[in-house]
Amino acid sequence: MKNVTKNLSILALLFAFTLATTTTFANNENPAASTIELKFIGKHENQPIFELNLSNKDADEFSIVIRDEYGSLLYSGKAKGTNVTRKFMLNEEIGDTNLYVEVKSKKNSKVETYKISKSYSYKDEPVITSAK
Repeated sequence: MKNVTKNLSILALLFAFTLATTTTFANNENPAASTIELKFIGKHENQPIFELNLSNKDADEFSIVIRDEYGSLLYSGKAKGTNVTRKFMLNEEIGDTNLYVEVKSKKNSKVETYKISKSYSYKDEPVITSAK
């Protein structure tokens, strides 16, 4: 059971690192003025949870839209402030459908789009346990 838990933890970390993306808005004056980060942080009752971090030096208003690959709107909302964090729990009924998260800054009209897709990987290695 420990090995299964360990392998699932490793798989979750690998999945989180593949989704973790940091993007800096193009700004010649201060390139680190605003960052958007979307990452997988785990599951609750087998439902995936994502965290969206909006970090910027000056207060800004962001519009957040989540759509599936067919264009159906799943979520729409706004966030205002300097360092904003939003967590989203997705319904497992979505299945293997790709999702798109669009974040738009009101100040500079910059739009960042992220794609969320399921990725499976399997680790094939021998496991040695005590035979007692």
